[in-house]
Amino acid sequence: MQTTDTVLMIEPIAFGFNAETAKNNYFQVEQKGFDTQFKALSEFKAFVEKLRSKGINVITVKDTLDPHTPDSIFPNNWVSFHKDGKVVLYPMFASNRRVERRDDIIETIKEQGFEVAEIDDWSFPETQGHFLEGTGSMIFDHDNKIAYGSVSLRLDENLFREFCEKYGFTPVVFHSFQTVGEERLPIYHTNVMMCVADKFVVICLDCIDDELERSKVIETIKNSGKEIIEISEEQMQQFAGNMLQVNNKDGQKFLVMSETAYKSLHQDQVSAIEKYCEIIYSDLNTIEVNGGGSARCMLAEVFLPKK
Repeated sequence: MQTTDTVLMIEPIAFGFNAETAKNNYFQVEQKGFDTQFKALSEFKAFVEKLRSKGINVITVKDTLDPHTPDSIFPNNWVSFHKDGKVVLYPMFASNRRVERRDDIIETIKEQGFEVAEIDDWSFPETQGHFLEGTGSMIFDHDNKIAYGSVSLRLDENLFREFCEKYGFTPVVFHSFQTVGEERLPIYHTNVMMCVADKFVVICLDCIDDELERSKVIETIKNSGKEIIEISEEQMQQFAGNMLQVNNKDGQKFLVMSETAYKSLHQDQVSAIEKYCEIIYSDLNTIEVNGGGSARCMLAEVFLPKK
């Protein structure tokens, strides 16, 4: 199945601007003289409540003060939970994000009634300067066993292809860019420019500068039977690509996004999405501005089997 009814979210206790990740995450802006943690926690709690009110199972775990992990609110980069019982740990670009990998979080998931058959640790390549940041860098079409990956410092192409071979995905490799000042620079994570749902794909095709790569992505999506809902680069900058489809305990599907992303959409785009599922959006402005990530980055899907 493309969607799950359970997500892991990490409650922030010392959230803030991370200078290490800002080196190649051009969405981040430090709001100085601003109670970032207080506002981020308020946004987090309201977001969790919205998801739970729709019948989505949200497992929350508190961050730790020591070690200091300012980006821990984005767990989907270091871990993924698969339907065969595997838990995969990923190699992370920023050294202060590597300590986000916590055994006790996996234990909490098990305590919630999920079965972990194996922990598949892919983190070693980070010591050699090679990174693959989970479902931030890889976008999975689970039903068609396709993985989309935009090459950047956070997605090593060889690692991506190796992962796809082991887990049975067909890799679709491309390069995507955003305009920063006068330059076209690589987009740090694939999940800020595309979202794959069960019957549609939200994507910023304008970010794929190479025409052949763009055509290949379009052809792959169309052949998978999904409708393309295109967003502009300006909308992508408002996190309109950073969405995740989930379902609730009754099987009803939702597309989750931030309020910033929702407000950037045109009515025809909203209508195109609502043909397939209801939209859930929440104010995540403080988290987006300082952290450079949005709704999708905050949700680690749990596909593990129940005990």
